[in-house]
Amino acid sequence: MLTYNEQMTMLVFGFGYTASHISSLLRRKGYEVAATVRTRAKADDLDQAGITARVYSSDHADAQIVKDIRSSDAILTSVPPNEHGDRVLRSFAGQIAQAQNLRWVGYLSTVGVYGDHAGNWVDEKTPTMTENGRLLDRITAEKEWLALGAHVFRLSGIYGPGRNQLVQLAAGTARRIVKPNQVFNRIHVADIATIIEASLTKSRPGGIYNVTDNEPAPPQVVVEFAAKLCGLAPPPEISFESAELSPMARSFYSHNRRVRNDLIREELGVTLSYPSYREGLAALRAEGEGPSGEVRPG
Repeated sequence: MLTYNEQMTMLVFGFGYTASHISSLLRRKGYEVAATVRTRAKADDLDQAGITARVYSSDHADAQIVKDIRSSDAILTSVPPNEHGDRVLRSFAGQIAQAQNLRWVGYLSTVGVYGDHAGNWVDEKTPTMTENGRLLDRITAEKEWLALGAHVFRLSGIYGPGRNQLVQLAAGTARRIVKPNQVFNRIHVADIATIIEASLTKSRPGGIYNVTDNEPAPPQVVVEFAAKLCGLAPPPEISFESAELSPMARSFYSHNRRVRNDLIREELGVTLSYPSYREGLAALRAEGEGPSGEVRPG
């Protein structure tokens, strides 16, 4: 368990959208953050923002990363696995296992590991099940991180500043795809950061947590609500069968489930700032996101 009465350090593997928001919150709480990125240019940008950056890619790993592992109080990874396994563990499993200062490890996973449950509820005790190769890689990676005492956070659909249906409406790319009885789970990126912070102060190595809001909802309903916030008519309905979707996007619709989040509230004591898409999108609209005039055609 980490407390805020000392200088704490966290090493973040994979400094993408979610990890950057988590890091911002933790830095405000007194953490010193180092992060890995794929390019020197991105590392230079982070250095200028006050975040120590290391380059880590498939063909290069900064030698300083090993020293960071040894000196860090916490490690968070958002790097997804591939067909060859978890990339961070392939490179640094031994060093992470032997790190004497390390008191907390977190792995960002996905609720996709539950597979399809025909719209029924699942929780952290529900067995993982999927025939999707990409998600099978996730399940394997989860097991490997759990063996190291990591906390696993299964994230639902992430939205937040710059990444939401309001932005899609402004760009003219929002689509109201309808598949009967389909629901998706969502989580605002700010709430993800809050949940990670709570886990750092209430550590339970080997814990698994669903990171999702309180209200799974049909995707077309969320688009309709976003349009209403903007004072616009929603885009026309498109049936799922006729929608042009990438293979990955179509695979998301093959899984239909409602994910419970009781554990983050009861064990970690988290009160979500955005318990549903309504509060989240309303706050983003109030911050100026979304179209200022008519929707442009997609």
